[in-house]
Amino acid sequence: METKTRNNHIGRKISRIRELRGMKQETLAEQLGISQQAVSNIENSEKVEDSKLGEIAKALGVTKEGIENFSEESIFHNINNFHDNSVNNGPLNNFHCTFNPLDKLVEAYEENKKLYERLLQAEKDKVAYLEKLIK
Repeated sequence: METKTRNNHIGRKISRIRELRGMKQETLAEQLGISQQAVSNIENSEKVEDSKLGEIAKALGVTKEGIENFSEESIFHNINNFHDNSVNNGPLNNFHCTFNPLDKLVEAYEENKKLYERLLQAEKDKVAYLEKLIK
């Protein structure tokens, strides 16, 4: 049951599509005319209003249905099939991926590490400030 809910989490799908497109939250926010924090809130939401989803889809260059039906498995399946059948793809035979997925994974890891370090420092600062107030 939990897996099914996770797969239908529209915010996560939006986040993943945005990342695959190489777009930062700030860029998407600018295109939508909202704040980066609002984009973060949308990406943490399980459901998104249809009208807002349409705007987001347009900004990401996909359809609303594309977001709703997005799955990591289908992306990798399509990539693998494309690669396996590349000899039969005619003019698309010269297609080359413009990014390395492993590089994107490492980049995401590094961003998470930096975010964690900033969060940890903020907590240390908060504790130091509270200790100062107590004394």
